[in-house]
Amino acid sequence: MIKYDISVIIPTFNEAENIENIIRAVSGILTDKNITGEILVVDDDSGDGTKDIVRRLQDSISGLNFIIREEDHGLSQSVVEGFEKAQADIIQVIDADFSHPPQLIPDFYKSIKEDGFDIVIGSRYMKGGDIKNWPVKRRIISLGATAFGRVLFPEITDPVSGFFAIKKEVIANARMKPRGYKILMEVLGKGTWEKAKEIPFIFKDREEGESKLKLSTMIDYILQCTDIGVYALKNHNTYAWKEWKKIFKFGLVGASGIVVNTGILYAVTEYFGIYYMISSVFAIEASIATNFILNDTWTFDGANKSHMGSRWKRFVSFQLISVCGVGINLLVLFALTEFAGIYYLFSNIVGIFIAFAWNFLVNRHITWKNKTE
Repeated sequence: MIKYDISVIIPTFNEAENIENIIRAVSGILTDKNITGEILVVDDDSGDGTKDIVRRLQDSISGLNFIIREEDHGLSQSVVEGFEKAQADIIQVIDADFSHPPQLIPDFYKSIKEDGFDIVIGSRYMKGGDIKNWPVKRRIISLGATAFGRVLFPEITDPVSGFFAIKKEVIANARMKPRGYKILMEVLGKGTWEKAKEIPFIFKDREEGESKLKLSTMIDYILQCTDIGVYALKNHNTYAWKEWKKIFKFGLVGASGIVVNTGILYAVTEYFGIYYMISSVFAIEASIATNFILNDTWTFDGANKSHMGSRWKRFVSFQLISVCGVGINLLVLFALTEFAGIYYLFSNIVGIFIAFAWNFLVNRHITWKNKTE
């Protein structure tokens, strides 16, 4: 029995115009680099001749295997079945339409085999990556999905990429619920991994055939993110749980800031007779200082801060980001108090909660940005 170095999964549905070219391209690249590879085509029972082409190529291309799925069709479902049937310990996923450059496969393989990474991701959004031939609407949808995914995986610039490689052990015990087209999110959210690397690539829209992006894909993606979040709450060995813990800690620190903020706001307004809008400036600044100290020493205590500059540099960053949060806080405080007639202390608390999301996400990516981001 052949011992494969890598299994390259190619999910297909009506890819007769592309399938022979992509198989020959992958096979040639693996041969040139002396990598013994399995090419595993997982097809959703195509009716356009894709199956006949793959069967014909099996006679001349070594290591070409074929799965036809007659039920539960879908790209993510196909990839997961490929995971189960792949014979190598390293698995590569690539589209059939040349939107992912097959010449990068050896780089993915080396990063796992020699450099010890658990997951290697092709990124369209890191330096050196790009997207070609996409209309503005599709770019906006993709950026929105990416930003949403980075809430759970802030160190990954492209968590919804379809071009990636993994150690098979990453998903060995994962209880995945594949849906839609964002299978990497499922792997990141439910797999067991520590080290991830991204490789920039230029995404080119499909050369032949029909794009499969639909409105239902967006709905599936939202459901998937929700499921991953719930899964992380129950399974603390996942990477997503580590991020949840930061959010919880940041929230607890924010709650302590509410106490500081509200206490000072009340004291300065009620006992010193200062206009509440001026009092709120003192209250907010005090809460910013205490929040920074607690976040720097507790929330992000495990971060490698050697590349983040001095604590003063981080404080300045935190301060500037928080100023924007202050603007949000003050706007809500003023609007609810002056125009809605709500008691100023309650207006202030609403403003704090609205600013919380801004403060966490931006500080996570700037003030306490990991070196791998």
